[in-house]
Amino acid sequence: MKRPEIVTRDEWLEARKALLAREKEFDHERDMLTEARRKLPMGEGRQGVFYGPQGTVTLRGLFEGRRQLILYHFMFYRIGTQAASTAFA
Repeated sequence: MKRPEIVTRDEWLEARKALLAREKEFDHERDMLTEARRKLPMGEGRQGVFYGPQGTVTLRGLFEGRRQLILYHFMFYRIGTQAASTAFA
């Protein structure tokens, strides 16, 4: 790996200011892309079927009219009977 050259403080400061300007341009462009992504129209996703205590239900049905859903994920390792669980909100 090639090491950067050693320069005077003034040369370093000039290079740092140039890089900072590029970083600000990059941040602005990323903010514009993020805004454009948020404005994308929403599409209907495929309707998966889930199995619960009341039988089969769609993803929308899991919410039961609520805005948020807490999802618990439980699985067994292939070896033995040790289990792992995770919760997402």
